[in-house]
Amino acid sequence: MDDLAQNPNDFTVVPPETEVVVIGGGIIGACIALELAERNIPVVLCEKGTIGEEQSGRNWGWVRKMGRDIREMPLMLRAMELWGGMEARVGADVGFRRRGITYFCDEEKDMGKYEAWMKAMEPFGLDTHFIGRERVNQIAVGNTRNFAGGLHTPSDGFAEPHLAARLIAEGARKKGARIIEGCAVRGFETTGGRVSEVITEKGRIRCNTAVLAGGIWSSLFGRNQNVKIPQLKMLSQVMRTRPISGGPLGCGSGKGFGFRQRNDGGYNIGMRSAHAVDIVPDSFRFFRDYIPAIKNEWRAMKFRIGKRSFQETAMLRPWSMDQRSPFETYRIMRPVPGNAILDQATINIKTLFPQFKDMVVNERMSAWIDVTPDAIPTISQVDAIAGFYVSTGYSGHGFGIAPAAGQLMAELITGEAPHADPTPFRHSRFIDGSEIVHWPIGF
Repeated sequence: MDDLAQNPNDFTVVPPETEVVVIGGGIIGACIALELAERNIPVVLCEKGTIGEEQSGRNWGWVRKMGRDIREMPLMLRAMELWGGMEARVGADVGFRRRGITYFCDEEKDMGKYEAWMKAMEPFGLDTHFIGRERVNQIAVGNTRNFAGGLHTPSDGFAEPHLAARLIAEGARKKGARIIEGCAVRGFETTGGRVSEVITEKGRIRCNTAVLAGGIWSSLFGRNQNVKIPQLKMLSQVMRTRPISGGPLGCGSGKGFGFRQRNDGGYNIGMRSAHAVDIVPDSFRFFRDYIPAIKNEWRAMKFRIGKRSFQETAMLRPWSMDQRSPFETYRIMRPVPGNAILDQATINIKTLFPQFKDMVVNERMSAWIDVTPDAIPTISQVDAIAGFYVSTGYSGHGFGIAPAAGQLMAELITGEAPHADPTPFRHSRFIDGSEIVHWPIGF
C-alpha cells in the first residue's frame, strides 16, 4: 500500500483548488474522503505524516454496538452495515469479521451494572444478551477464573487497524480523492466569514469547505483559529502476539484484561480501563468541562507529569500561516507504551488463560486517544465560520463508528438528510451552556 498518491508529484505539490479539504488522514478522515469522492465532490485529504499511523492504526480494532452511548447507537448501527460492505466498496479486505464481543463478569451481581443499558437499548433490537457460566466457558476457552456470566453480542466484531485506514484512503483515491501525505495543514483563511483557502506547508488550496479530522491535534488547530474544541488525551496501550492455538474466541474484556483474536491467529492483549493521562495546559483550560468525566472515570485514569506535558507547554505560542507549525515538528506521535500496565496485563492473561503461558509478543503499541468532556464525538459545522466542519473527539470509539461518521459528515456538507440525528454531536454544545452528560468510557 505505497501507492496512495494520485501521482508522484502529490508528495510535493498540492492542487491549487478543490471543493473540500479534509485535514487529517486517520480512519475518520479517510472515511469522509471516501464518502465525498463517491458523491463526485472534489476532495483533497492532507495528512501531516502517513495515513493511519497514530491512534487509527494502533487501537484494539473492536467494532462494537455493545456498551455504546445511546446517542451513538444510530450511527453505530449504520456503521455495522457499512463495515459489512467495505471490502466490495474499496476493493480490498479491511479485516472486518463478526466474531462476537463479550464482557465477562466474575460474579452474577456484577451483571447488574448492565441492566439499565440493556433497558435503554430495547428500541434498537440488538442481539446483545446475558449469558451464563456454561456459555462463557465456551467463549473463554480454558479460563481459570470460573466466570459467573457476562454480556454478549454475537454480531459485534472487529477489523484490522493496521490495514483499514490505508485501504479506505486508497479506495477514496481510486474514486477521485487526492490523498497527500507528509503535508501538514497550518490553518485556513476566510473571505466574508467563510472558508476560502487552506494553507498547507506545501502551498495554498482554494476551497469552500475545510473538515478538521485531526484526532488529538484538533484542539490545538482550533485554538490557533480561535475556535474552542474541548479535548484531552488518554494513553492507550496494547500488545500484539504471534499466533496462539486454542485461545478465547472473538473479543472480550473483564477485570484486569482485554483481548481480540486476530485473523492471523494472534491476539491483541491489554488491560481494560487503565489509561495514563498527562497533565497539560489544556487540563487546566478545560477543567470545568471535564468534571463529569473525572467523576465517572477517575479510577481508570493514571494522572502524571510526562513528556507530553512539556511538549504541549511548548506548543502554547500561536503560529502564523507562513511559519512552521507544531504539526510539522511532530509528524507522527508514537508514545512509549505504559509498560507497567502491559506487564500486569501479561501476568493477568497468562494466569487467566494457560494457553498464553508461552506467548510471544511481536509489538507493544501505544497511542493517544482524543477524548471529549461527554465521551461522544463532535461531528458538526462550526457555527461561527461558514464552511468549517469538525469531526473529532471520538473518545476511544472512533475506529468502529468511522464509516457512519464519514457518511454523516458528507451529509452535513452536502445538505442531504442525515441518516442519524446530528444534534448530540454539535460543536455548539460546548459553548452554549448545554449540560455535559458523560457516558463512562470503561462501561
